[in-house]
Amino acid sequence: MSADFRLYTAQTLADLTGEARLSPRLRKNLNVHAVLEDGIQRLFNAMEPGTYVRPHRHARPSGWELMMVVRGAFCVLRFDAAGWVIDRVELRAGDGDCAVEIPAYAWHSVASLASGTVMFEVKPGPYSPLEDKHFAAWAPPEGDAAAPAWAHRFAAAQPGERADFGASGV
Repeated sequence: MSADFRLYTAQTLADLTGEARLSPRLRKNLNVHAVLEDGIQRLFNAMEPGTYVRPHRHARPSGWELMMVVRGAFCVLRFDAAGWVIDRVELRAGDGDCAVEIPAYAWHSVASLASGTVMFEVKPGPYSPLEDKHFAAWAPPEGDAAAPAWAHRFAAAQPGERADFGASGV
């Protein structure tokens, strides 16, 4: 195989999944793009059930992102500005729906529904950690004591429910 032809093998994804399982965040990404300044960001993201992805949006005209399931299953939740779930899409490898494009400015999060889940993301770059995401003020930050309960609830959340799931919590 020529040096400029890159192959991502089943073992590559298995190793990435292993790293995700050992990570306190329960997820690990593998960038396909060479540098953060690349105009198109492409990455594999291994994620385990229980990982918490704080609801966020990409608040710029080119802030869309495409998510495709490679292994396992995950759901994408879209919220309104007040934190109400307005859409839920489940993506499953091998059957059912396999990809969703999230528009710019849309509040969203993901939840892993199966161990060994790997998604592939494509979004416009360049990546700037300070400008890439606006986090929802109505959701706890990653690492907060409440985050695991939110991650668990996201896996079952349905349209019409509030992100904070009421005063009683989970």
